[in-house]
Amino acid sequence: MKRHTTVFFTALLIHFSACDYNNEEQLYPTSSCETVDMSYAIDVTDILQNYSCISCHSSANSQHSVILEGYDNVKVWVDSGTLLKSMKHDGASPMPKNQTKMNPCDIDKIEAWITAGALNN
Repeated sequence: MKRHTTVFFTALLIHFSACDYNNEEQLYPTSSCETVDMSYAIDVTDILQNYSCISCHSSANSQHSVILEGYDNVKVWVDSGTLLKSMKHDGASPMPKNQTKMNPCDIDKIEAWITAGALNN
């Protein structure tokens, strides 16, 4: 009986020590987020279009006087810090409006572009 108890508790110990409650995405990322050499013309405009930012904030449809059509208009919101705060849902009106936060990789790409000087490239 003592041997069975020892085997049982050893198996139980192995079972619970093997449990891991970490996030699977963190442990086994399916893809990496490339944030090097971000370009306004290629990366930033694509992200803004994919989330319908430009269609909601264009010169034809400027919601709350925010226009994100063209580099000069985007740069105004970059310089004020509002663009990134909105995307991160941190300290400004969360965008996209009434939707979940943008994909973290897309936010990282915008942030990398801003950190690199928010160039018109």
